[in-house]
Amino acid sequence: MTGQKSLSWSIPDTSTLLSAYMPSLERGGIFVPTEERYPVGQEVLLLLTLPGANEQLSVTGQVVWVSPPGVSGRRVPGIGIHFHAEDRVVRDRIETQLAGRLDRGATTYTL
Repeated sequence: MTGQKSLSWSIPDTSTLLSAYMPSLERGGIFVPTEERYPVGQEVLLLLTLPGANEQLSVTGQVVWVSPPGVSGRRVPGIGIHFHAEDRVVRDRIETQLAGRLDRGATTYTL
């Protein structure tokens, strides 16, 4: 496996965050749209800016989901990143921002 890769994403709004967040993962995770190919298991450093925030949050994780370029339907190409345990603060910030909206069966980028 290759070394850690990095990417950044500024999430434009809460609806996009809701579609990208992966609460079913044990430590939380996020789907990041990208055309670049990443193998499952790849370590990733993500610089993430949440909606309405000016600061970038540094998140590390492992690729657990891949939607490759050319994926069918309304899906977008990208990767799902499972957060590492030390990124609990980021997960908590995302879940606070999405409070009351996580259990409503929203459309997601992954399922």
